[in-house]
Amino acid sequence: MKAAYFMKHGGPEVMEYGDVPDPVATPGQVLVDVHAASVNGADWKVRAGGYAPLENFPYIPGRDFSGVVSALGAGVTDFVVGDEVFGVCDAGQEQAYAEKIAIRAAIVARKPANLTHVDCAALSLIGLTALCSIEDTLMLRSGETILIQGGAGGVASFAIQLAKHIGARVVTTASAANHDYLRRLGADRIIDYNAQDFTKAISACDAVFDTVGGDVAKRAFIVLRPGGRAAFIASGNAAPMSTRSDTVSLRPKVGRDRAHLERIVSLAASGAIRAPDITLYKLSEAAAAHQVSEGRHFRGKLVFKVR
Repeated sequence: MKAAYFMKHGGPEVMEYGDVPDPVATPGQVLVDVHAASVNGADWKVRAGGYAPLENFPYIPGRDFSGVVSALGAGVTDFVVGDEVFGVCDAGQEQAYAEKIAIRAAIVARKPANLTHVDCAALSLIGLTALCSIEDTLMLRSGETILIQGGAGGVASFAIQLAKHIGARVVTTASAANHDYLRRLGADRIIDYNAQDFTKAISACDAVFDTVGGDVAKRAFIVLRPGGRAAFIASGNAAPMSTRSDTVSLRPKVGRDRAHLERIVSLAASGAIRAPDITLYKLSEAAAAHQVSEGRHFRGKLVFKVR
């Protein structure tokens, strides 16, 4: 099969495209012909060696996908060949930048007819992350005010829609070019981070969801009310230490399971969630996609259309 992969850590230029062995579905797995796979910020960090150095090459990155079941491993009874499915790889597995992927059937869900493969690939990991962060970790409630940092990004764009669906007041940060886009997603107020310091523009938030990291994350606690809570997904494996004793700092645990994927399907079916703006690439253009992803100044999601 064809895949995008790298043979060593480095910049976007180390990404290659070519033939690699086909995967095989082991017991409990399904083999999926991939139709679309998305690009996530973690992908370029893995390629660059930002996590534990890899030893086995070629390495195929990619954490979420959508496609069609082409074979069943022993013991799989909840799918048949031909089923359209989407999913997020187990932590540490990856391998979605390819024409085929073998994955545990238990963490795959059926693709709904009202979403394309590209839409499902775009929504999979960002939806899983947003749900685990907004509903499971922050436990956001109707009537609360939440600041969502980095609103134009994939996870944040899903989180804005989810928070509005819950009934919260949503404040977000973005450059001026993305304000109209975020209003369409439902943001109640948008702070231009190039023109305003968010810590002076807003206060007394019930919750903060940070997707940016760095100094932005460290200053999140300033805008919380006493008893407020903040969740962080761009600050490593642990949340930054709160600078205030009357606030809570949380690192969402983003597990893999079918229930959260089916929740995405339900939200999309009801009209509460729609796919973010999507930029399409071919698998052979992985280096270009990584260059854009690493720059971090793009709207929505980058997605490979594989078939």
